[in-house]
Amino acid sequence: MKKTELKEIRVRIAPSPTGALHIGTARCALFNYLFAKHNNGKFILRIEDTDLERSDLKWTQDIIEGLKWLGIEWDEGPDIGGEFGPYKQTQRLDIYEKYLKQLLAEDKAYHCFCTEEELEDRRQEQMSRGLAPKYNGKCAHLSKEEIAKNIADGKSSVIRFRVESKKVKFHDLIRGDVEFDTGLLGDIVIAKDLRIPLYNFAVVIDDYEMKINHVIRGEDHIANTPKQILIHNALGFEIPQYGHLPLILAPDRSKMSKRFGSVSVSEYKEQGYLPEAIINFMALLGWNPGTEKEIFSLSQLEKEFSIEKVQKAGAIFNIERFNFINGLYIREKSIEKLTELCIPYLVNAKLIEEKNGSYTDGAGESVTNLHLQRIIEVSKSRMKKLSEIVESSDFFFKDNLIYDKNLLQWQKMTDGELIDSLSVSEKVLSEINKWDLINIEKELLLASQTLNADKNYAEKNKGYLLWPLRAALSGKSFSPSPFEIAEILGKEKTLKRISEAKKVLH
Repeated sequence: MKKTELKEIRVRIAPSPTGALHIGTARCALFNYLFAKHNNGKFILRIEDTDLERSDLKWTQDIIEGLKWLGIEWDEGPDIGGEFGPYKQTQRLDIYEKYLKQLLAEDKAYHCFCTEEELEDRRQEQMSRGLAPKYNGKCAHLSKEEIAKNIADGKSSVIRFRVESKKVKFHDLIRGDVEFDTGLLGDIVIAKDLRIPLYNFAVVIDDYEMKINHVIRGEDHIANTPKQILIHNALGFEIPQYGHLPLILAPDRSKMSKRFGSVSVSEYKEQGYLPEAIINFMALLGWNPGTEKEIFSLSQLEKEFSIEKVQKAGAIFNIERFNFINGLYIREKSIEKLTELCIPYLVNAKLIEEKNGSYTDGAGESVTNLHLQRIIEVSKSRMKKLSEIVESSDFFFKDNLIYDKNLLQWQKMTDGELIDSLSVSEKVLSEINKWDLINIEKELLLASQTLNADKNYAEKNKGYLLWPLRAALSGKSFSPSPFEIAEILGKEKTLKRISEAKKVLH
């Protein structure tokens, strides 16, 4: 790092607005952000929107909103400006044209008039001989007169960069020394015309003009690096330091795709992943802190992150680990904040309806915020995503449940034994005057001991009383305890559900 160690570190993320913010792009943004913060540098957001057919303003907004939601803030960018803007490529066309004209004037680039059909024929011919396909230089030595005539005749062309055949070496911040033989490349296309630059050219100009001195990006870009170094050299630019991050891989080690679920930040947000959990999980995709510690806040990551601890091997996207981390962050939320986050999912599922800031359930009964907090408090231990509040708590909001007789059964109890068990619960609960968790639990546990003694059940097996009751109150195989459910439902609804469950057994 001798060349740049005395300079302010400047890094960037430069996504194309051709789709929603991908988890891989977000991870790359995070690593750049952390590298900048750890080294008191600057983090820049740049939008590479010269692909006019596929770029869309809505995806630019998705990128900006997604990064901000994650807490990744930039020092310069299209929304806040900066000293080296503009920060959208479509607003920088004059800058690209200037440098394209320079390369053409210095004969370091040239107009190529070969048609797609011609190029494809040559590719096929080269591959048939076992050669790596590359441009054969047909237009590399056209005279100025021939070029002028072709342009005057309206022949379509592209601009090719003259690639010098040599070994290009660079030190990768993550992978160490890397070497490429540029003789395998052929002359590369860097622009469709003076106003439409292509990626490998535009990115060099932007990085130079924006004073980017460290380029940290995915390893899928590593083949572009020698091309960009050649362009840097041709224009007399100082070459930034490059670091190529391991790709995020699916469990089968293929590239992460929708085949294994969501890939965009907006989809994870919609499902109920918290930004803190996504940040924490993404940081561990390819970065090893060197300790057993797994839980990191963004501010902790800013202090502890180092590029030296980024691994070369692909990072496996482990959804179980992601869910575990998200569940931890859910349970750390205050009940007030967690309720606020869960309410939209309950509304979308039509379990509650919002009118003027107040809520009602499916039966039209009022649901207070305190009542919602109690429901979410007893449900959160089973939640890995906010969206799971619907499945975890829907029975609290329904007027009637549909019962499966098999679900009510504990071990091999007969229908008669199930009815007796539910009748005991019904009688005990109907006689409770002070309806609170302490009394409900105390009376039911006493009743369980009595039932076990009367029926000669295993003395310490509470399931004979409590399993049928819990299933009757929730209609589910997994739910909070029957004490918690009963307290929240209230006495009237609790007794009604026991009665309805008993009807299934007659």
